[in-house]
Parts: sequence; structure tokens; C-alpha cells
Amino acid sequence: MATNVKTQTLKIASWNINSVRARLEIVERFLNEQKPDILCLQETKVINGSFPEGLFRRLGYNHQVLNGQPMHHGVAIISKVPMRDDDRLDWQANGEARHVGVRLDNGLRIENVYIPAGGEEPDRTINPKFGQKLDFFERMIDWSTRLDVPTLLVGDFNVAPLECDVWSHKQLINVVSHTAVECELMDRLQQSHGWVDIGRKFYPAPERLFTWWSYRAQDWAKSDRGRRLDHMWVSPSIADKAVSHQVIEGARSWARPSDHAPLITEFAF
Repeated sequence: MATNVKTQTLKIASWNINSVRARLEIVERFLNEQKPDILCLQETKVINGSFPEGLFRRLGYNHQVLNGQPMHHGVAIISKVPMRDDDRLDWQANGEARHVGVRLDNGLRIENVYIPAGGEEPDRTINPKFGQKLDFFERMIDWSTRLDVPTLLVGDFNVAPLECDVWSHKQLINVVSHTAVECELMDRLQQSHGWVDIGRKFYPAPERLFTWWSYRAQDWAKSDRGRRLDHMWVSPSIADKAVSHQVIEGARSWARPSDHAPLITEFAF
């Protein structure tokens, strides 16, 4: 006798919003147009008590797990479905709000991370911020090696790992976010759990796939000097559950935009 198997479809989005209160209008537009079930935000730049939860609740996002701080950093996971077992790991080792993780009722872990940008000089001897970024990756690698549950890792990794992940590999090879040491650490992190890079699963290299464009560009779309700094990785055991993926590039042109575009992956569990 045939057995009916119920499929749960989930749309999960990730977006470095660069101040959620300053960009509420475009957040609302994004939620109304794309209707994700879960939204992971980075760089919310707000303490938990001042997070604009009302907007999200009006749109049906009644489950909210926040890890904020004043003016800088901050991450949040906003959801229409229940979330449990939230964690806040201090991979920066200084108390900055750069991670929040939850478990869904279907067993999936979602880990939302904002990895440090790393400053301007790719040399930890003269730029402590770069050293903090490298150490952040090392702590993540240690955590990732010990993972034993199906997990989705999302966020602003602040590294464009492949040559095709930047507008010019030649011009950016010594620029923070695309240096050899950062790309090597990113590869070690990926190999530590066998993470599947969802972006490249659906858009294999060397296809163009950018998520960030500098505010300095007079016309970001025309110059298209992008980098792929934002990522969604999934445990290999559930990689086949990802059925679609897209970067909403158009959001970069909305009113008062973030310099990052949101990413959305749809899963069928």
C-alpha cells in the first residue's frame, strides 16, 4: 500500500541589511514580494530592546531570535515557523554580536553569521582587524568539524573565495575579502563539514554571481564591480533538499539600499 509522504517547503532568506531600522521600508517590500518563511539578517545595528519587531509581526513573522548590540554588528532570525534552542557563539572572542543559531521543528539547524570585514590591510601584524578575522575563521572551523546535525549556515562571510566571485581577480587578489589566506581559510571551513555551497550548486563557476556592490560606485549596475561576499551553505546530507536559489539583485537599487543584496533558497523537506 502506498504511503503518503508530506513535503514541507521552506523559503529561507539571508540579507546583510546594514541597519534594519534605517531600511525598514525595503525590508517590508522584500518580505511582501518574496514571502520567505525565514529571514536571517546581519548587521542589524540595534539592541534587542529596540529591534522593530512590530513590522515583522504584522507580516506574520511572530518568531524572532535576536542578538543585537548598539550601533554595530548584530544578527537576527525572523520566522513564520517556530524556532528553538537558540545559541549565540562568540567566534570573535570579544562579545560582539556576530552569530545566532536556532533549531526548527524538522530538526534543521540554522546558523546565521556575520564574519568581520577585516579592515583594509591584509597583514595582521599591522592590522589587528585582519588577525581577528582569521582567528574568527579558525574558531568556526573547530566548531564545524564537530557538527553532527543537518545544518544551514548563512550570512555575510566577507570573503569572495573563487576567482569568478569578484569582478576582477587580478585587481583584487591583494585586497581584503579576496586574499589567498582568506580564501584558503574559507576552503578549510567548507571542507571541515563537507559544506555544499548552494550558490554554486545552482550557478556553477564561472557563472557570474555577485551579492555586494560598493556604495562608492556612481552607477553600481553599470560598473558591476561586484563581489560574492554572502553565502548559504548546507550539510551534504540535505543538499538535495535545496530546490532553488536566487540573489535579488534588484534590491540594490531600491530606496536607501543596503550594499548587499538578499539571497533566497527554497527547500523541500
